[in-house]
Amino acid sequence: MPNTNSAPVDVRGPRFTAWVTTVVLVGVLLISGFSPVGAAALLAAQAVVFAIGALAGPRRNPYGVLFAQLVAPRLSPVTEREPVAPLRFAQLVGLIFAVVGVAGFATTPMVGLAATALALTAAFLNAAFGICLGCQLYPLVVRLRATAA
Repeated sequence: MPNTNSAPVDVRGPRFTAWVTTVVLVGVLLISGFSPVGAAALLAAQAVVFAIGALAGPRRNPYGVLFAQLVAPRLSPVTEREPVAPLRFAQLVGLIFAVVGVAGFATTPMVGLAATALALTAAFLNAAFGICLGCQLYPLVVRLRATAA
């Protein structure tokens, strides 16, 4: 039986995940205007989603599960797939920005706003245009790790 955790995934799943993430991060920014604590709480929940995606992969990410169960059955068959490793790395990058954002909202709200805005930019680029910034960085990181070893 093949390892489904590393098998390429339908490109529409990560794009769906990016759309949901975009909505959540817009919510964080809106909430931050009147409640930095509320913004930090919502961003912390998104950080958990990023952590699951980074550690368990896109198929186990809560938004990925939602896509697989509710959206994918209504779509045409898969025509394009993408590798899992860059997607997991992108989720790790999102997790880092979310953790910085949560800490920022707790200490210096401008840091929370900036980190959230950067994560939102990346999520929106992926959702709207299929440009995954974390995926673009992944080969560079792999190359740097190989050089350092």
